Amino acid sequence: MSPSPARPHPLDSHRGPLRTRVGAAFPGTRAVFRGQDLHRDLADANWLDLYVYGLLGRRLDRAQLELLSSMWATTSYPDTRLWNNRVAALAASTRSSGTLGLSAALAVSEASIYGRQIDLRAMDFLQRAMRASQQAANARERDEKLLECIRAELARRRKIAGFGRPINGHDERITPLRARAETLGLHDGPFCQLVQHIERLLLAHRYRLRMNYAALTASLCADMGLNVRQYYLCSFPAFLAGMLPCYLEALDKPAHAVMPQRVDDVQYTGVAPRTWLSD
Repeated sequence: MSPSPARPHPLDSHRGPLRTRVGAAFPGTRAVFRGQDLHRDLADANWLDLYVYGLLGRRLDRAQLELLSSMWATTSYPDTRLWNNRVAALAASTRSSGTLGLSAALAVSEASIYGRQIDLRAMDFLQRAMRASQQAANARERDEKLLECIRAELARRRKIAGFGRPINGHDERITPLRARAETLGLHDGPFCQLVQHIERLLLAHRYRLRMNYAALTASLCADMGLNVRQYYLCSFPAFLAGMLPCYLEALDKPAHAVMPQRVDDVQYTGVAPRTWLSD
């Protein structure tokens, strides 16, 4: 009995020369970026334009790029007390390199409560809510379906990503960002209308959850045609501008001067000291 032929390995088709559709560098001649000559066809692209083109494989128009830039600027706070900025400052305080410190700060920006993970869930919820609302035959049925989405999300997670804020219910970024979107003519897309309607439903049914930055930016990006993964990667540099001042300020201080603590600075409220009896 002849042995059965070996089953092909899933990686066999990837052996040999690297095959790519995104681009290649030809030192001394040219560089190809998603099928375009980087130095000729994309010579008019600024960094943000190129970043988004690399992400989407298509170029956004000037108004959309300006809105993305405003989204990032609106949430770049140079406050060392913030969890990710603190990492950048502590890295400088230990005299780590800027690239390493800022990379670490960006890495922890994926936090599930305050960072990128909540953004992913916000867009995912909006997309599910949009699909549900599109199945409705009229406005009343739409509201019923949206309320079903709201209740299901609260039952599953006990919160709705993009709505509510743990520290202060008012999100100071909403007003300037919506004003910027309106100036650019990008404030009234279907997802932007949806997120405002969801907010009205939440308030009308006494959930007391207002839209926050994550819901607004998710809706704006969804109206630009971004999916969840593209939105996540597009938001990657969102906090970076606020990290740099924190890093540089810590670098100007003595080493280890960022939030130093003495032992007696700790106010212990646990079990009182006990007397040990010896034999």
